[in-house]
Amino acid sequence: MVVLALCLSEHITPVLRDLYWLPIRQRITYKTAVLVYKCQHGMAPQYLQAYCEPMSTLSSHLLRSVSSSLLAVPRTRTNYGDRSFAVYGPRVWSSLPDELRSTDMTLTTFRNKLKTLLFNA
Repeated sequence: MVVLALCLSEHITPVLRDLYWLPIRQRITYKTAVLVYKCQHGMAPQYLQAYCEPMSTLSSHLLRSVSSSLLAVPRTRTNYGDRSFAVYGPRVWSSLPDELRSTDMTLTTFRNKLKTLLFNA
């Protein structure tokens, strides 16, 4: 069965770009950011929503991070801890541009803009 009709010696990267598929690392970032979006908008399970705590709930001071919809990133001591959703999710969310962290965006719009951002990076 031939799907793309490629020779074994051809590079797959141009084909993936033509199909508008993200590389593995960007795909992981994409999936994580979409899951955090769902946590922010009440579309994810409660146990995941607990990991996406806004900075505004932690600080009683008026900081810039309160108004920019950043999430609290817990500290860890190991690389294993850094890869958990509790740390990686808020880190990915906080690394997004302000335009994508907007609360008035639909899920479909968020996905489209996020994929375009990651594809062009």
